[in-house]
Amino acid sequence: MSAERLKVLLPSSLPLDPQLPPGVEAIAYDPEQPVPVEHRDAEVLVVWGNRGRHLREAAQHMPNLRLVQGLMAGPDQLLRVGFGPDVTICSGVGLHDQTVSEHALALVLALVRRVPQSLAAQREHRWATELAGAQPLRPAGPITTMLDARVLIWGFGSIGTTLAPLLAAMGATVTGAARSAGERAGFRVVDDSGLAAELARTDILVMLLPASEHTENALNAERLRQLKRDAYLVNVGRGVTVDETALLDALASGRLGGAALDVMQTEPLPPDSPLWDAPNVLLTPHNAGGRPVGVDDLIATNVRALLAGGSLRNVVA
Repeated sequence: MSAERLKVLLPSSLPLDPQLPPGVEAIAYDPEQPVPVEHRDAEVLVVWGNRGRHLREAAQHMPNLRLVQGLMAGPDQLLRVGFGPDVTICSGVGLHDQTVSEHALALVLALVRRVPQSLAAQREHRWATELAGAQPLRPAGPITTMLDARVLIWGFGSIGTTLAPLLAAMGATVTGAARSAGERAGFRVVDDSGLAAELARTDILVMLLPASEHTENALNAERLRQLKRDAYLVNVGRGVTVDETALLDALASGRLGGAALDVMQTEPLPPDSPLWDAPNVLLTPHNAGGRPVGVDDLIATNVRALLAGGSLRNVVA
């Protein structure tokens, strides 16, 4: 493969300007439309905001394809559309660490500082005297401060290791949960065998799990029962990882202190979903990420590696 014949398709959904090697042809395409027939000879397809059916068409009708560079942190969409074994799939891991961490922190603080209750009172034009004035630092029930809060980040990858120091700086004790136990980025990490015990002492559970057959409904009724009573849940990972029926039951019974969800099982969330009116719930429309950082560098690095036969970043398949 030579630089003179390498064609890279860049989605027009982002302002991209990667510094590609001389002779590499960069073509902008609309990710909301099928890849144009005249560009189906490309060797590299960069994906951001593409429709699933168009990716399936690309998998079937782009015979020269060697690299699919996703800009999403999770590669689940790319892995299920049928790209062949000769196509390397790379994810956007690392591109969303800061922005998703910011959003997760905002949701955590909103729950701890009882913003959903304040918003409910605001809609009623009611001064919430129960939230005002002198308050105990550590009341019975849900926590109201990050000081000495126990936070468990379930899915302790690059976003988790970015978020953890922010929470720790506010006085929280942060633990990670991942496939292997040990220490990562200076934080204790438990595996599945230690998860139940950790959930039992968790004040705030932050979900950052990817979508896969192994993580579907990972937070189910059993895990919710293991979670400390009055704990808060924040999910900025994937909606399929939370059993929403079990979550609604836990909220309705008062077992959970509240939940903040940026992702749901079905998106957009249907107007008749009971999540809209569940008690102490804050919903955001899957906008924690959506603004990848360092995209041009990742694309350029992997195109150069492809040409040189070197190692690519973020290979998932």
